[in-house]
Amino acid sequence: MTVSLDQLRRCHVAVDLGAARTRVFVKGAGLVVDEPSVAAVNTRTGALIAVGALAEKMTGRTPDYIRVVRPVSGGTVVDIEMAQRMLRHLLGEKLRRQLRRKPRLRAAACTPHDSDPLAQRAAVETLVGLGARRVELVDTLIAAAVGCGLPVEQPTATMIMVCGAATTQVAVLSLGAIVTAERIPVGGDAIDHAIIQHLRHHHELMLPSQSVRPLQLALSGNGLTPHGPASTEIHGRDVATGLARSVTVDTAAVREAIHTPLTAVLDGIGKVLRDCPPDLVADLADRGIMMVGGSALLPGLDQMLRDATGMPVHIAERPDVCAVLGLGAMLEGKVQPMVLDPLGDHRGLADDDGRDRGRDRDRAFADDLTE
Repeated sequence: MTVSLDQLRRCHVAVDLGAARTRVFVKGAGLVVDEPSVAAVNTRTGALIAVGALAEKMTGRTPDYIRVVRPVSGGTVVDIEMAQRMLRHLLGEKLRRQLRRKPRLRAAACTPHDSDPLAQRAAVETLVGLGARRVELVDTLIAAAVGCGLPVEQPTATMIMVCGAATTQVAVLSLGAIVTAERIPVGGDAIDHAIIQHLRHHHELMLPSQSVRPLQLALSGNGLTPHGPASTEIHGRDVATGLARSVTVDTAAVREAIHTPLTAVLDGIGKVLRDCPPDLVADLADRGIMMVGGSALLPGLDQMLRDATGMPVHIAERPDVCAVLGLGAMLEGKVQPMVLDPLGDHRGLADDDGRDRGRDRDRAFADDLTE
């Protein structure tokens, strides 16, 4: 963990700036913001037109002078000013007024594993611009593990897989720290792109951006398994004529297209297991993998991981908000560190005796030098 629990308990607000959604947790109030990380801007005047869900609905449906932007990409803030404006409107005037009353407002933010200093600096400056006097950074893997109830502070191995929109992070945790981890640049967006390319190349159909996620859900509850529906009807635009057209898509071919980007995720899991100590791998054989993140809800993804790794795979109860809820639990003091004091007071007496004997030897050596 990059920061101590005592420092986190002094924070008042926790922010999870994700590529797909932005979530804000306020101490004492709970989860107050859970909206898409999207903003719509008037390029003529620079005015902010909409944020969150309304701005997301505008994607691909705006005139030339309205631009829909995403200030966060891959868990990193790429447009600090726009991220600050988006957060201000998502929080609302009433909540911002309450936060301004804090004399020394402290904030905590989730950062992807192994993020570079520039990405961390961007997250800090985004929250400082909202009035935070101090910003604490916590690894997303640890925050998500706390949020889904894993025994992070215990000396047992826990494996977590954060399935985000732009990246997938896999790690093995023990004693409150990351033993080994891997960040894979494949997420829900890559799966959407694979489906779009499949329909374009094999059916000459351009799919609206708003219809990609429903297409995944159309694969039924069995999703990536062969037990789903044999075909699905998809509406889109013909590549050649530009007219609206409907095609019947073979779901087996769609599942094959989805499998292609997911092979990189399987390779990342294998690398983490190879780098992990053997004793911890033995624990993982029983405990398995915990999946969190919005893309963890892809139907059949957990079964595919079970078949590929031979390990139990579980999905958290609320996988999409685990990271910010874990950060909120740290803010409210619900996470207690494990206290290590196995030797008791007699060890302290022995240490005092040893220090006394060492001090006597030092004095004798100094006397010899003066003589």
